[in-house]
Amino acid sequence: MKRVIDTRRRQFILSGAGAAAAAGFGSLSPAALAQKSKPLPDYAAYKDASRVIVHSGKTIETKRSGFGTSVIVPDDILYVRNNLPAPDPMIVADRDAWVVSIEGVRNPRKITIGELKTIGIVTVAAVLQCSGNGRAFFPHKTSGSQWSVGAAGCVIWSGVPVSALAKAMGGVADGRHFMTGSGDEKIPAGIDPKSVMVERSVPLEAMESALLAWEMNGDPLPLTHGGPLRLVIPGYYGVNNVKYVDRLAFTENETNAKIQASGYRVRPVGQKGKPGQPSMWEMNVKSWINHPAGMGDTVRAGMVQINGVAFGGTKGVRLVEVSVDGGKTWNDAQFVGPDLGKYAWRQFVYPVRLKPGSYTLVSRAIDEDGNAQPAERKDNHRGYGHNGWRDHGVKITVS
Repeated sequence: MKRVIDTRRRQFILSGAGAAAAAGFGSLSPAALAQKSKPLPDYAAYKDASRVIVHSGKTIETKRSGFGTSVIVPDDILYVRNNLPAPDPMIVADRDAWVVSIEGVRNPRKITIGELKTIGIVTVAAVLQCSGNGRAFFPHKTSGSQWSVGAAGCVIWSGVPVSALAKAMGGVADGRHFMTGSGDEKIPAGIDPKSVMVERSVPLEAMESALLAWEMNGDPLPLTHGGPLRLVIPGYYGVNNVKYVDRLAFTENETNAKIQASGYRVRPVGQKGKPGQPSMWEMNVKSWINHPAGMGDTVRAGMVQINGVAFGGTKGVRLVEVSVDGGKTWNDAQFVGPDLGKYAWRQFVYPVRLKPGSYTLVSRAIDEDGNAQPAERKDNHRGYGHNGWRDHGVKITVS
């Protein structure tokens, strides 16, 4: 069904800040354009170098053109974001012996992965996405890797439900409002652990969907992605999905570790992070086109299958629309492939016959609650949570 955007809204978008955004539509920052892929680090040497961009030894992005049309993203192209260097590979030598401390329950204790496997198991498909995915589209200079769209992927996790684990230990103790996960990365000598440690707190209700995962896409969880054990919270940004988890605690307050207290906070450009500012917890509704991939792509005239992905964080996606004229008119896309649940992304396709010329392709998703992907980004200091459809578009030439 064809839709025409409201003229008054269109004029508003193309005025002021909207005009600046439209003028730079679909373009990356100069830093992002100049960035070249580096060699793969040893711990991720198995990745497919032709389909990823290595920003640094701790950050690897899937190329827009590297995504396939299947729902699940394979390990060899899945993005990587580490806050600290990866631990010694020996930690996955005896996976079942890995120990995690469970605290803030009525019967707290330490437990091995081997024991966790006797308590229960759940399998869930969920999108893993870095808070800064889309950072490269912000006009101000943001620190951190200049992610385009590839700091995300949909994977299948298997492990023990946190709710079942808490129940097996007598239930969550009274007065606990947060679930806090801590990673086992080694802290360099002479540094205050709280200043660099990966320890994140999320609202207690997140435990109902959370799991301690030891398997990804049917294989033992690789070291690269947090093996032997990772806290997975479907619908929440990647930083909350703590790797190498060795402590899971139900706490009265949020952790005071820097990564929580001032890090991953949505704040105005130029301001410092502090408690009380919005934290990067639940993901927002988002979509983008993967094929054609843009960046000067030339496509033959005729039928073109425009495809991409859409997801809604903790909600399923109800509808995806695609525009070939930069958002002036919209048409409903079709979902393709299996629906793997509300936390997974949906592949979509819009078949269209294109004549020779230049086109601007964009998509926008609407979740099950009616929340629609907005046109514009919300500027913030660190470039977090970008889901504006205008910046995520691609330009192609049809010949």
